[in-house]
Amino acid sequence: MYGSSTGRARVCVAAAGAAVLLLAGCSSDDGDGRKPAVSQQPKEKDPFWVNPDGKAARQAAAYRKDGDDKNAELIKKIAEQPTGEWIGADDPEAQAKGFTEAAAKSDRDALLVLYNIPHRDCGQFSKGGAADGDAYRAWVDKVAAGIGDRRATVILEPDAVLHLVDECTPQEFHEERFDLLKGAVERLKQQPNTKVYVDAGNAGWSQPDALFGPLQRAGIDKADGFSVNVSNFYPTAASKDFGRKLSAKVGGKHFVIDTSRNGNGRYTEGQDPWCNPPGRALGETPTTKTGDALVDAYLWVKRPGESDGECRGGPRAGEWWAEYALGLARATK
Repeated sequence: MYGSSTGRARVCVAAAGAAVLLLAGCSSDDGDGRKPAVSQQPKEKDPFWVNPDGKAARQAAAYRKDGDDKNAELIKKIAEQPTGEWIGADDPEAQAKGFTEAAAKSDRDALLVLYNIPHRDCGQFSKGGAADGDAYRAWVDKVAAGIGDRRATVILEPDAVLHLVDECTPQEFHEERFDLLKGAVERLKQQPNTKVYVDAGNAGWSQPDALFGPLQRAGIDKADGFSVNVSNFYPTAASKDFGRKLSAKVGGKHFVIDTSRNGNGRYTEGQDPWCNPPGRALGETPTTKTGDALVDAYLWVKRPGESDGECRGGPRAGEWWAEYALGLARATK
């Protein structure tokens, strides 16, 4: 996946050492006793949880501490919006439990991204994933156990289906991947308040006919829908058009759109135009009020300000890059 975070979640360790939980009230301060100051969005507009200790929130607090109010306000455009929490490989049950408990304490829904499929990202910037199918199944089971009966929306494995279609993933792994995705949907849907959206690529794939068969094999019939434009830059209108065409092929399933960085659309110049492209902007803020019956939500699945990879001066994929975050915020209309 282009630009996904694979790092471990920020967590607070209980005094007894027996549990590792991210709780709403245990975020660390900024070195002077102040905690990152962000609040939840109005629930009727956006039911998803804003992490008060996210990277953007901490960056804004650091700018304020240094007296840089201008940049603090810019980064606040990111910090005050809910973004996806990417579940890492280590201790997935504790991560999922921590995020969902924190969200529940704020009477909000957690937005989680599962990104650990074996042979992930075809060996590119975000390569890795579970060691094998059994390890992945065990990982998903722990994520589901961590979610429990709390409200969560899960974006399942960005690019996993797309990389089967474009044959970036070797043919020998295709059958197993379909089985793993279908099994993950079924396992997650055992949780009573969990919604699952299987990732379906982006509007760059102008032929939905190439995707609906693989989505069906990946278990889309048991999922709540699919996601489009994750970590990408296609305009919302193009993503809607793509999603509607694909929905018609998979039984009218609803979909969600990642609008985190699509405010200025795609970048088309130079090598790897998808990787930390200059001049991009934040897109529509997260909301479930999309005005489109098929579009369940605009989401910030990709966390704005995290690098797509080591290109155009960026750090490793998923690492925070303040300069790029400021650029996104400045360019936002």
